[in-house]
Amino acid sequence: MLHFFGDINMKRLLYSHLKKWGKSANRKPLLLQGARQVGKTYLVEEFGKNEYEQFITLNFEEDPGLKTLFEENLNPGTILENIGIYFGRKITPENTLLFFDEIQVVPEVLTSLKYFSEKAQEYHIIAAGSLLGVSIGKPTSFPVGKVNFLTMHPMNFTEFLWATDEELLAEKLNNLSSIKPLPDIIHDKLLKLYKQYLYTGGMPEVLQNYVETKDIALVRQTQIEILEAYKRDFSKYAGNTQALKTAEVWQSIPFQLARENKKFKYGDVRKKARASTFESTIEWLKGAGLINMAYNVTTPKLPLKSYADYSKFKVYLLDTGLLGAMLDLPSRIIVYPDELFREYNGAFIENYVAQELAAQGISPLFYWTSKSDAEVDFLLQKENAVYPLEVKSGTSIKLKSLRSYADRYSPPLIFRASPRNFTRSGNFVNIPLYNAGNIRNYLSPDIQ
Repeated sequence: MLHFFGDINMKRLLYSHLKKWGKSANRKPLLLQGARQVGKTYLVEEFGKNEYEQFITLNFEEDPGLKTLFEENLNPGTILENIGIYFGRKITPENTLLFFDEIQVVPEVLTSLKYFSEKAQEYHIIAAGSLLGVSIGKPTSFPVGKVNFLTMHPMNFTEFLWATDEELLAEKLNNLSSIKPLPDIIHDKLLKLYKQYLYTGGMPEVLQNYVETKDIALVRQTQIEILEAYKRDFSKYAGNTQALKTAEVWQSIPFQLARENKKFKYGDVRKKARASTFESTIEWLKGAGLINMAYNVTTPKLPLKSYADYSKFKVYLLDTGLLGAMLDLPSRIIVYPDELFREYNGAFIENYVAQELAAQGISPLFYWTSKSDAEVDFLLQKENAVYPLEVKSGTSIKLKSLRSYADRYSPPLIFRASPRNFTRSGNFVNIPLYNAGNIRNYLSPDIQ
């Protein structure tokens, strides 16, 4: 089923997960997390209107008075009765979807989900908010075991192809099951689209404007407006002191990524700063869905999370388009897209891959370093094996770090994501950057 925003196909991969949740016999209230403006509200509205006879939205930011429905008590029966009276509709569990939107405004709504799970599990309830990851774990929260979770990210490259009417290309990439080069004319077309995506990023409003107008100036204006909205959130939800720290860390991220060594350094946020000053800020940005993190591993054993050094990490922005806006990437990049691969030491390319992996539910991310300065950008775990993935912005065939890793740990396969076409030589596999989001399809020693 296709879903449209105006005349634009805004089909989202997460839609199928919502359908599966709706049909589950063990369904609990669903908490949909994700940064502001990644498309949570639109997705749930489409799902509710298409899959249910009755769809009721309570937006606690637009209608502050709705909070009174949750102030007296949190008994689900009372809440449901009052919602029905307010909207003038009878709420039946079989065919009604209730959507609690922007619930970070009213913490009691978050708490109420526990009681809906325990006493009214037959009702279909989705809750969403832009800063839920920040709220979870606070006194007003709820036992995690009482809800189902889904996380929404910016539109990935597959969803970009859908939005630009390239569904056949998307289907082709998603269904590839072997390492065989694509015809050059198809490969070149995908590279061109991929470079456009690096500039626009995957924020739905940005993509809508780009597809409708092809106006690059409007794309950048919309990206800047989104960034300004995030800054306002820092002040609104983080408190004055924390907001200042959050803004400092946030502004430093693009320039940390632009370094050759992309390991996050607190001293680059504020001179002589220590971890204790900004650790909570990093966690706030992570909880708000605004960053993706990759942690250092020096001994790649399973499970990776048990061997990670959580004091050493890289920080990536949630969206490459917003990264470009923060670095004031010039629009000529669209006209001369090869420059994009050379700019800022591959910052966009590595950020893009982190973004694609996160959109596939791979979190947290990990990378490997050795004492001799060899580094592999990402480590991917599947079943009983760890696969190294190196990201290259150019077409160089040098594999020094990958070979160093392979000599030490003998992985079944070693991977590089680069602008080159699909290739395989022995245990080495090159995946085109535009297909990095599907790399889990190739994590098998038996792949041909």
